[in-house]
Amino acid sequence: MAQSNGRRTSRRGIYLKLRQMVLTLELAPGAALSENELAASLGVSRTPVRESLILLAQEGLVQVFPKIGSFVSRVDPAQVADAQFLREAVELASLEDLSTPLDPAVVGELRDNLKRQQRADLDLEEFFALDEAFHEGLMRLSGHGNVWTTVAAAKGHLDRARRLGLHENVSPAVFAAQHLEIFDAVVGGNVPLARTAMRAHLRAVFSDIERIRAHSPELFAADPATVPVRRNVVVWE
Repeated sequence: MAQSNGRRTSRRGIYLKLRQMVLTLELAPGAALSENELAASLGVSRTPVRESLILLAQEGLVQVFPKIGSFVSRVDPAQVADAQFLREAVELASLEDLSTPLDPAVVGELRDNLKRQQRADLDLEEFFALDEAFHEGLMRLSGHGNVWTTVAAAKGHLDRARRLGLHENVSPAVFAAQHLEIFDAVVGGNVPLARTAMRAHLRAVFSDIERIRAHSPELFAADPATVPVRRNVVVWE
């Protein structure tokens, strides 16, 4: 039994690793996926890799084409919009449930988080982690911290678009400034302002998508019926 549990844990770890590689754009939208190459790079057999790709396909993060191959799905603006809609609904609703008084420990964590967001040497993945922690902290202030796990699991497509947006910007300072505006409104008890600032902050991803799609359309899904074709190599039309 213990050995069986170990195998399940290992397979879960491979799935999480591959999912993270997709979400962080290490495996770029549209990239061809080789089970052999992935298994070799991760030091495992093909079986857990194949099983992981099936799970990622169920999430829409990977596309499998019979007799052609598996590919990282290109960013689908419609799926991004659905995930953003869910996230916005949950986070705006949570602002209506802020406790009074605010938990001073969580407020202190958020202040420290905001300070770290100002570091000049912060790389994009470090900023992304702080961004996630900031929003999760706001949910905890409302007593809904446990809901963040559900939100995080549902926003894989959105996270890829957000990372593309971060890569487009020279500095994440604009997002850090938006976080500070939201925080100041929350601490100041101005819920309407916090909601307005949060809504604008969360919807910035849409303008990022349009800007990036203008110069890199190959990263985005167009016709959902489009299938890669085999020439000397497999390519997207």
